[in-house]
Amino acid sequence: MDIFQLEQQYKQFMQQAEHIFACMPIVALEEKKKQLQHKQEQPAFYEDLQAVKKVNQALKVVENNMEDIRLLQTLLNDFETLIGFLKEGEVSLESELEPLQKKLQELLQTLWVQTLFSGEYDHFPAVITLHAGAGGEEAQDWTEMLARMYEQYAEKAGFSISMLSNQNGDGAGIKERVYVIEGAYAYGKLKAEKGVHRLVRLSPFDANNRRHTSFASVEVVPLLENDTTITIDEKDLKIDTYRSGGAGGQHVNKTESAVRITHLPTGIVVQCQNERSQIQNREWAMQMLKGKLAELKEQEILKKNAELTGEMKKIEWGSQIRSYVLHPYSMVKDLRTNHETADAQGVLNGNLEPFIIAYTTWLHKGES
Repeated sequence: MDIFQLEQQYKQFMQQAEHIFACMPIVALEEKKKQLQHKQEQPAFYEDLQAVKKVNQALKVVENNMEDIRLLQTLLNDFETLIGFLKEGEVSLESELEPLQKKLQELLQTLWVQTLFSGEYDHFPAVITLHAGAGGEEAQDWTEMLARMYEQYAEKAGFSISMLSNQNGDGAGIKERVYVIEGAYAYGKLKAEKGVHRLVRLSPFDANNRRHTSFASVEVVPLLENDTTITIDEKDLKIDTYRSGGAGGQHVNKTESAVRITHLPTGIVVQCQNERSQIQNREWAMQMLKGKLAELKEQEILKKNAELTGEMKKIEWGSQIRSYVLHPYSMVKDLRTNHETADAQGVLNGNLEPFIIAYTTWLHKGES
């Protein structure tokens, strides 16, 4: 045990904590909590269930942040006190050092990453669309594996996830699936997944058990509910209705409740078939369209900035971002950040947080 090294580590912890305290001041969090609680106390508050859900989620995020900030202050005080006791020769307390260091490092990392989610839409829900690449059943099965991965991730992260649209594959897997995922910084986190995902494995569809490479694309946009910054002219829309072929039971198959909207100026197409009501599906589709238009606007700004600064990162949608190898070895590697792990099955079971943190950190460094 080196007391000098411990004191240096405490200084590093304090530097990281000061950045977090500046980005997430407890006074501002308390004021935000009061504002949200005031909304809950209004007589007409529970008349709008969507607003109730958003306020309750926002309040949960604020309360969790307040709890984490106070815990961080406590752990820092405990660490400083423990160093003082160790300097005085209280060697019996050495066993408390390692678990306290680990708690501090994990909490600092968690809170520091949260400070990076400062984008205009980072706190919005995310709409995530999975598309199978060329290759028939092989690619469609891979797309369904990705769908399960995001379902598992949402469960681990405490997010809610619901399917908006689904198109089954020809015999196996899925051709396309759309989810909406809601929770703290859902879009801010899941935008790390946008791009093409590549799988290498021994094909279960090949009688000769040969190795195959499959591709699927993931599109992520914010779900803009009641957002007034994105305006859409009804004359620019082509709206089609059709019978749903996905989830929802027999009723959705009997009526043309599914909605497809084409934005003529950009060619963007969105569709929703989850709800029984055509009106509800149209509302969902319009929110998805706003999100895609907002993302398109954001990409144009990024490209303009890249041209001005000479930034060489690939920022266009559709770039291959991650490789998943199941044979002849096990590995998942992000091609943007070079973050990798040998636990491919763990990633496919939803352990995506390390990749999201690596991407968010990489993105932040590129913008600084």
